[in-house]
Amino acid sequence: MDGLAPGLRKRTAGTARDGAGRRGESGRRTGSEPRPCPPVGEIRTLGRAARGIRLRSHLSPATHDQDHALRISGFSFVRNAVKLDYPVREALASILPVVDELVVAVAPGDPDDTTREVVASLDDPRLKIVEAVWDDRRRQGIYADLTNVALDACTGDWCLYIQADEVLHEDDLPVLRARCEELLDDRRVEGLLFDYLHFFGDYEHLQDGHGWYHREIRVIRNGIGVRSVRDAQSFRYPDQRRITVAPSRARVFHYGWVRHPRFMQAKVREFWSHRMSLEEVEAEHGGREEFDYGPLGRLPRYHGSHPAVMADRIRAMDWAGSLREADPPGSVRTQRHRDERLKYRLLTGFARLTGVDLNHTNHGRVLRV
Repeated sequence: MDGLAPGLRKRTAGTARDGAGRRGESGRRTGSEPRPCPPVGEIRTLGRAARGIRLRSHLSPATHDQDHALRISGFSFVRNAVKLDYPVREALASILPVVDELVVAVAPGDPDDTTREVVASLDDPRLKIVEAVWDDRRRQGIYADLTNVALDACTGDWCLYIQADEVLHEDDLPVLRARCEELLDDRRVEGLLFDYLHFFGDYEHLQDGHGWYHREIRVIRNGIGVRSVRDAQSFRYPDQRRITVAPSRARVFHYGWVRHPRFMQAKVREFWSHRMSLEEVEAEHGGREEFDYGPLGRLPRYHGSHPAVMADRIRAMDWAGSLREADPPGSVRTQRHRDERLKYRLLTGFARLTGVDLNHTNHGRVLRV
């Protein structure tokens, strides 16, 4: 038994990939019809495809022996996700078919934000909302703090982490569950690596150069003392030792840089507010109302399918008119994105020529199992 809901198992009998390159903001992954900018606090409803992922109340997971049924805990944290237009409901719905419980640490946000209501609207008996405290004094470390709050409440053998702008593809769920089953008794494996697709500007363009992580840990073995570190990008032991990992053979679709330019600018300001003084944030990012993605023609295109839970959001995209493939002749831009700078272009070219990934990695040894 594969541990997936019957409806999902039927839909995802094959595990063929799109064959598209996968990389993100140190490496990977991103149709386009306009949509009206959602009012603050709007709760999006998922379409038929997404609703189909609302599963039976409990999975019947595969077993690695006759005495123990494999359990996978999903976990995440959220705050102000609706106000900043994160696809949080889609993110959580994307992992529901493969987890036995879903733990979400929710920190109180702005008064006009409805993130907690959106999370609760999943209405699944496996959902466990943990009330968390937001401490601005922790700066970017608060993200790891909240991740660890959710992690501490997990009871599964493996813990599957998803952030509010990350989505798993339903085609990858059967193989992911199978990998967790296969590697459960191999105690050398402390985590699983996922390939990243970083979408940028819209759902068609990818950031896959140097400075965008190509792979990251999103499953960790429970009960071995591993913690979320720094700004919650990855996991290590408390003494900063890196964990030994194996490939998950699954992808993360990262949509953190795909939203209306107005929401994107608000997200950038929020991001830097935990890393810079308010004066520095205003000086650097306060003069613009909308984020400039630059000429998207410089980036590779994605031709594969997106996760089914993203269908409504992709159809509702309404900022195509704010994007461009190339800069008009004679135009001068004061802001250059990382991938446009000479240093990163040279490093990206070297990596593509040699196959050597020069990006910083958070994981330790990768076992070829």
